Amino acid sequence: MNESNPKPREEYKQARESLQRSLSWYSSFRRHHKYRPDVEVQAAVRQDLQALKSALDKLDRKVIKIAAFGLVSRGKSAVVNALLGQKILTTGPLHGVTQYPRSIPWTIPNCEMAIELIDTPGLDEIEGQARAKMARDVAYEADLILFIVAGDVTRTEYEALSNLHQIEKPLILVFNKIDLYPDTDREEIYRQLQELSQGNNAYFPDEIALVSAEPQPVQVRIEFPGGQVKTEWEESPPQIEELQKMITKIISQEGNTLLAISALFQAKKAQENIAKKTIELREKEAEEIIWKYAKYKAIAVGINPVFFLDILGGAITDFALINSLAKLYGLPITNYQAGKLWRQIFVSSGSLLLGELAIGAVLGVGKSATAIIGAFENPGAFTAYSGAAISQGAIAGYGAYAVGKAAQKYLEQGCSWGSFGAKTAIKNILDRTDPDTIIYRLQQELRENL
Repeated sequence: MNESNPKPREEYKQARESLQRSLSWYSSFRRHHKYRPDVEVQAAVRQDLQALKSALDKLDRKVIKIAAFGLVSRGKSAVVNALLGQKILTTGPLHGVTQYPRSIPWTIPNCEMAIELIDTPGLDEIEGQARAKMARDVAYEADLILFIVAGDVTRTEYEALSNLHQIEKPLILVFNKIDLYPDTDREEIYRQLQELSQGNNAYFPDEIALVSAEPQPVQVRIEFPGGQVKTEWEESPPQIEELQKMITKIISQEGNTLLAISALFQAKKAQENIAKKTIELREKEAEEIIWKYAKYKAIAVGINPVFFLDILGGAITDFALINSLAKLYGLPITNYQAGKLWRQIFVSSGSLLLGELAIGAVLGVGKSATAIIGAFENPGAFTAYSGAAISQGAIAGYGAYAVGKAAQKYLEQGCSWGSFGAKTAIKNILDRTDPDTIIYRLQQELRENL
């Protein structure tokens, strides 16, 4: 790790604090406030709480996981062996030599972080569906992905490459067996990817390493004293230095950042699952709360004779509704966040809520005017006042119901945007990422998934 760069340490610290606070909140009974902890809810989120703990453990252990993927016979195991500097994994020309993921410790000089190299089965082997799922599980756990190709990139490889890219992990495309394809260069690889993409969901990795992990033996001619000549096949050393340097640079500059981003995305998924399951299981109570506040708002707006005060009262009721839903679900939210959420709901449901305010304002002005001229002394005026109040109250109640339903969606999707939410921590890290890093080059895709 580069000791002169303090940013990764700060990012690592922020990620760890976010995960600690998140785990403390979601595993505590206090998040349920006055609502009794629901046994069904607790059972439903138990696995996601374990995922949060696993994300925190990942940071504490400081182990960078590098997973090698590719189709069969592309030399995944050979690349791992070449990086290790010794032949630990079995290699061969037959399909299916690697039957299950294998993790091997790897040491980089002058690096304090532990590293694991993970070899995986080919993505196109027999019983591919089960192994593809296993590969995806490994990819979600990995911090850096090596995708191994050799020769012309096929459509199957391009699709697998695109699928792995969607997992939001930094990726190096490793072109192996360069000794057999000496004319291949980066421009040629880009051209192949461009042809395969056909302009749809194109993904062209910035990091491409050209290697020959297990070069073919070469025939050498040996001349002995006396004129005797003999030919032998001689093993050539792996050409792996380019990939070694690339990985070393990434881990030295971004090791802690890679760990932080990977753990936070794992936490983000867990937080979203907790929110989704909780909202689904507490739908009945939520509906009761929404209708209760809809009635409160209708009454408060309807009977208030003072224009602006009825609109203000309605907005306060909406804030209270959002807070009550957050407390029911046990999702972290402050008054400031509730106000921000209300503004987001207003923008997304602008036509509905703007209509509510506009009609409410017209009716409110008419209602206030009626009250001023003596609504309770003139029966006709009283009738007009009552009609305006009922209409305004009904519109306000419907608006509250709309806010409540929208708030459910926003609470489900935005729970990880809180003060200690994973999305907030990820955004803060990306905002400080140096341009000359693999995370910076990946940040557009990462931001799109926040």
